[in-house]
Amino acid sequence: MEKANWNDKIQIVQNFKNNTKILSDNSMGIYFEFNSKNSLIVHFKPLNENFSSEVFNENDGVLINFERDLIDEDDIEYALDVMSLFNKYPKFQINILVQVSLIRNLIRLLKEEYNNDSASYIMLKTLLKVLILHLIRFQNNSFLKQDLNQKRVFQFLELMESTFLKETHTAFYANEIGISSKRLNQILKEKLKLTAKQIIQQRQITEAKRRLTRGEITTKEIAFLLGFDSKSSFSRFFKKHVGITPTDFRLQN
Repeated sequence: MEKANWNDKIQIVQNFKNNTKILSDNSMGIYFEFNSKNSLIVHFKPLNENFSSEVFNENDGVLINFERDLIDEDDIEYALDVMSLFNKYPKFQINILVQVSLIRNLIRLLKEEYNNDSASYIMLKTLLKVLILHLIRFQNNSFLKQDLNQKRVFQFLELMESTFLKETHTAFYANEIGISSKRLNQILKEKLKLTAKQIIQQRQITEAKRRLTRGEITTKEIAFLLGFDSKSSFSRFFKKHVGITPTDFRLQN
């Protein structure tokens, strides 16, 4: 894939500042704060959230920012693991020298490939995936306090990833989690600044874009796959959120 076609999907920024423009609100971000040679603090920006203000300090660091569809192109299990990584804790610290060295080396390789005039999209995706898989392993081995509402956010996102093609009503997710729809929306608004319905619609748009770009099935088939009762209702929904029709989007991509 040509660089011009993926440079709006991933960015790597040295010395991230609070006025640095990121890809979009619907992007995911990892900020690596280098405290010392033997210590590394990893900060996460889940979908529709912002980094904590403590990220913007004088310490040396690197931001890796990428759009959600970069992980949606892979299998569902990987996507769920990534959602877990980003929504369990806002940050965690790595103090084991061999782990810090490994993460530093992966970041270095990512930066070198990203800044290469003939950078490979597949190489970037592969390096990013390896980096994320190591972070998942390190995070799972840590013991950090997790608040109840954050757990519920993760429960919702995990459940949505596996069922959004069939279930698009807030009540279903609230019942599965064991709280009211009103309470679920309160928690999601507090943590993600969006309601359950808005998050589900956002996920539908991401999936629609992915399917349209791949071109393996028709627009009508995509409409029914996403739970719409007609091609026209899906087209109206897509144009409202994206600004162009599914047909025009497919032609452009």
